[in-house]
Amino acid sequence: MEISPDILYRYANPAPGRTEKTMKKTLLITTWLILSLCAGNALAFDHQHTQWNSLLGKHVHWTESGNASRVDYAGVKKEKTRFDTYLGSLSAVTRQEYDSWSKPQKLAFLINAYNAFTIDLVLTRYPDLESVKDLGSFLSTPWKKRFFTLLGEERNLDEIEHGMIRKRGRFDDPRIHFAVVCASIGCPALRNEAFTAEQLDSQLEDGLVRFLSDKSRNHYNSQSDKLEVSKIFDWYSEDFEQGHRGFESLEDFFANYASLLSDNQAGREKIAGRKAAISYLNYDWRLNDLGR
Repeated sequence: MEISPDILYRYANPAPGRTEKTMKKTLLITTWLILSLCAGNALAFDHQHTQWNSLLGKHVHWTESGNASRVDYAGVKKEKTRFDTYLGSLSAVTRQEYDSWSKPQKLAFLINAYNAFTIDLVLTRYPDLESVKDLGSFLSTPWKKRFFTLLGEERNLDEIEHGMIRKRGRFDDPRIHFAVVCASIGCPALRNEAFTAEQLDSQLEDGLVRFLSDKSRNHYNSQSDKLEVSKIFDWYSEDFEQGHRGFESLEDFFANYASLLSDNQAGREKIAGRKAAISYLNYDWRLNDLGR
């Protein structure tokens, strides 16, 4: 059903002198027309995540030669109404609609949702916090706090990451650990663009490469003869041992990216030959805030 904008305008702007009863009737008709229009021409979910993409492009800034990023939380907070509109679009997606999507569309949706709702959580206390951990309590972590709706249910961040994204048999791609960002300096970079189905594979690989290229978080130490890497690889080692792209162990995974992890040939050969002992660095939980 197509409704002319002129008709909508006449109903929304009645002529002077109308009675209150007529005005109420006009309002009801206008509402019905708009609802009918929406029902007949329901807008599909925007898989380009246009609003989110715009906010990220404006408020996320690359650092460390492009291997890390910082978020202008103050800037996002100034655009909270626009941000809330995007969050609302995520929450409006039904389980039935989600189930009809392709696998890349689903994963891009979940990654964007995790990152967006994480920023939303930070903004509930910003700027009065030093770490995302400050948003938790003695009895519960911030990742178990239920504060948003997704696919028709009230949820927390852990449910997106562990119950949906990491669930065995769903996506089985360890590169998601370089895409979901927990608002901390120790995390991989939050991209300055939204994840989309069309670009998902290249975006995941790019995030992995940027993270491994950051020597403050992953590097071969020639003095100790150890491969010193992010604690992420300790926490989620099992995800890198499930055969993705033929990787059966962390050693297999690092061997494939040896050139990123060492600046000298001897170190690269050690990593590629799976002869470098692995140790894990302390995680930096400070807020990844541009202003600090």
